Amino acid sequence: MSYKQEARATKQRERDALLVQRAQAGDREAFGLLVAKYRRRVERLIGRLVHDPHEVEDLAQEAFVKAFRAIDSFRGESAFYTWLYRIALNTAKNHLLTSRRPVEMVRAQGENEEGDGFDLFESQGSEETPERLLLTEEIAATVQAALEELPEELRTAVQLRELEGLSYEEIARAMGCPIGTVRSRIFRAREAIAKRLRPLLDTPENRRW
Repeated sequence: MSYKQEARATKQRERDALLVQRAQAGDREAFGLLVAKYRRRVERLIGRLVHDPHEVEDLAQEAFVKAFRAIDSFRGESAFYTWLYRIALNTAKNHLLTSRRPVEMVRAQGENEEGDGFDLFESQGSEETPERLLLTEEIAATVQAALEELPEELRTAVQLRELEGLSYEEIARAMGCPIGTVRSRIFRAREAIAKRLRPLLDTPENRRW
């Protein structure tokens, strides 16, 4: 991250911290500014898991309501959006569990910004034959099971990376650990998920996908 990007991120965190402090003091307008700032990002996050636009809008609103009710519990140990992200993700996951819909989390073609050729949570958008739909559901269930088995620090790191698309630097700040630790956690998480997926994707041991 360049100096300008770092300075911009620092200013953003400072602005968010001031708005959070005002919201914790009962200023609803301040929280409304946070909603306006992050509404589209929250909807994009939820939209990666829930594909009905009306449900996405309702779930985003539910996530913000939960965040407002819990705002006093925010202590600034991570970035505000990282805290909000976790609330939004849990809201979407709870919805999927109660509605019995699989989370469509399969790899996409192409390379991401880190050049690792891996995007666990995006759909490929291929023709939806019955066989492909069945495989997608099996992959989704396998990925979800693998995620739930991961230690919390590995699961959080890979979700911040793959679901939210945060950079390694942003994840390091959010989790309060060195960037090397973030890379190690994400690598270990991906390896654990790849191991579970190999029988479905019929990939050799020396390849993830």
